[in-house]
Amino acid sequence: MNLHTLLFDLDGTLTDSQEGITRCVAYALETVCGIRVADRSTLTAYIGPPLVDGFIANHGFDRETAVRCTAAYRERYRDTGLFENAVYPGIPEALTALRDAGYELAVATSKPEVFTDRILAHFGLTDYFTVVSGASMDGTVSTKAQVVAQTLRRLGDPAPETVLMIGDRSHDVLGAAACGVRTLGVLYGFGSRAELTEAGAWAVCPTPADLPAAVAALDRP
Repeated sequence: MNLHTLLFDLDGTLTDSQEGITRCVAYALETVCGIRVADRSTLTAYIGPPLVDGFIANHGFDRETAVRCTAAYRERYRDTGLFENAVYPGIPEALTALRDAGYELAVATSKPEVFTDRILAHFGLTDYFTVVSGASMDGTVSTKAQVVAQTLRRLGDPAPETVLMIGDRSHDVLGAAACGVRTLGVLYGFGSRAELTEAGAWAVCPTPADLPAAVAALDRP
């Protein structure tokens, strides 16, 4: 087997977190800036990337305002928003199949690790993963590249060519590539085929049920 370790993104890859994230973004925008969002579907660009970067890129805020918005977001998210969430149908079965096939599974997400741990435990997913790695609350680990690098260190620094990132957004692809890791993009999350392929995804996978076959196809000598 050429591949040994699979790194999973969380939002848009393991769970459909749109409701919780967009509600918390809307709460932050109104609380900090007085901006009311009528259609929360316009906020899906916030799903995946680090929040501070999202508030800067999507609303043009300066960093100080973006940090204040992130703090307000977390006020609502820590007790309510993180559970406005659902595991994608087929994910537990896919994780079981991949683990039984001999792969080591880990989580590498830009979501703060403290929230990630609670979400995985709430949905009964924790035991699938050898390592759960996320962003730090103080911002010292925030970018996808930093999260992937941290995950690899915790896994004992496996050779990058034996590792595969699985995620739904371009920042998953680019962050993994910065660490020498290739990415399998998933099309059931919040990124498009064009976004993933233009970022350099090795391949794409349409549904959670297709994950074991997609990984196996990439793991041929």
